[in-house]
Amino acid sequence: MGQLDGKVAFITGAARGQGRSHAITLAKEGADIIAIDVCKQVDTVPYPGATSEDLQETVRQVEALDRRIIASEVDIRDYAGLKTAVDQGVADLGRLDIVVSQAGISTPAPTLEMDEETWQTMIDVNLTGQWHTVKAAVPHIVSGGRGGAVVITSSLAALIANANTAHYSAAKAGLVGLMRVLAVELAPQSIRVNTIHPTTVNTDMILNEPTYKLFRPDLATPTRADFEVAALTLNKLPIAGVEPIDISNAVLYLVGDSGRYVTGTTHVVDAGGQL
Repeated sequence: MGQLDGKVAFITGAARGQGRSHAITLAKEGADIIAIDVCKQVDTVPYPGATSEDLQETVRQVEALDRRIIASEVDIRDYAGLKTAVDQGVADLGRLDIVVSQAGISTPAPTLEMDEETWQTMIDVNLTGQWHTVKAAVPHIVSGGRGGAVVITSSLAALIANANTAHYSAAKAGLVGLMRVLAVELAPQSIRVNTIHPTTVNTDMILNEPTYKLFRPDLATPTRADFEVAALTLNKLPIAGVEPIDISNAVLYLVGDSGRYVTGTTHVVDAGGQL
């Protein structure tokens, strides 16, 4: 018996990284999955995006656990497309209980030098896209009348400052305000809403040259090893970054019965980064 037997979870950014890890973790606990990812390169993003093949690998791994999964290629900036994907997934799987709003991008740039497109794309994806996600999906939890849970992925960057991340930090901090209002509005329907705040996570969004340069501007061509030296200074525990499963385990706590009375919180997984 799994913690989530009979439940359905909607997960954005599910093609790889944290999103795939969340899908697999919740499926292992019995949940069926509605999964989406953009599966194309987003303008301004300096590292390779997820692909259709990545999303199909998530499907393969969930199905290998004998769980159902409905996967679609959708940009969370496209509210109509997002709603269609959620509506179809709920029609196929019969219900919705959990929303994990995971999709996001990173585009490091100096605050006073970044162009308007870089700023606007960040806000459109990392803030407005999360609002689109809950707007499209949460009404299905409400109509089910069984309560449920929403987890919105914010960041340690919403709580502490790092240079060259003003647009990212602004979007991630905005998610905290969105979460708190939703937690109040949805409490009468027994729907819990929380943000999760990871430190650096070892995924494709972090393990790339632009991020290495963000952490090591003193080097012309920093390597992952150079990045890890700098990343170690963020954490009090002796690790440069956590693994996706570390965040997935926290998500599972927040959406499962283990977190049944937890709502309106900023759940931090930061290896002591705030200390």
